Amino acid sequence: MQKDTIYVTDDDPGIRELVAEYLSSQGYAVETAEDAVSLDRLLNARLPALLVLDWMMPGEDGLSVARRLRAQPGFPPIIMLSAKGEDIDRIIGLEVGADDYLPKPFNPRELLARIRAVLRRQGGATAPAPAEAARLERFGPFSINLDARTLSRDGVEITLTGGEYALLEIFVTHANRALSRDWLMDQLRGFERDPFDRSIDVRVNRLRKKIEDDPANPAYIRTQRGQGYLFVPQGKG
Repeated sequence: MQKDTIYVTDDDPGIRELVAEYLSSQGYAVETAEDAVSLDRLLNARLPALLVLDWMMPGEDGLSVARRLRAQPGFPPIIMLSAKGEDIDRIIGLEVGADDYLPKPFNPRELLARIRAVLRRQGGATAPAPAEAARLERFGPFSINLDARTLSRDGVEITLTGGEYALLEIFVTHANRALSRDWLMDQLRGFERDPFDRSIDVRVNRLRKKIEDDPANPAYIRTQRGQGYLFVPQGKG
């Protein structure tokens, strides 16, 4: 079985060595890069299953790299590393397209748990056999293919990050039910979290921008005061 390949980009050689050695011991193929230039060389040769990306690097920083990569279709999920541990920094990291964010210093076991959670969301479904019909769910002009893990609007595919797709799939498969922020975070993340973590709101806002005609007045993903969120597939009627 081919190993999942992970690229680790960090300007600290100690962190690169530590993470690479630990992930290799857990069965992953690991390539490392010290900056954006060396990372681009790796990406031009082959795309990884996942990218671990440091925020603060000389030259082009991690935020700029994540923003640049996310503008291109088909790029892998990103876990952002940063010595900046404030809530606003985590929110900024998620807003530019990172699938997860881990402040430094971190325990390699926690990084492993987050990598596994992101990869599980990315590659859980396999293509259906030719004789089987794809599992499709529809809402408004949208169609979500639960087997291919794709979303389209009037036949035109919409690019989603792994985290955005995972959140949308949860909403679609739990339609017309109030879902708490805590419950949503438990479904999206396979590790302990800060009880005051509000990054789910950032993820919802990112998804709204892609499926709502008016994200400030959403028809599908509605906020339930004191409860969380409610997905209404029929929209506003």
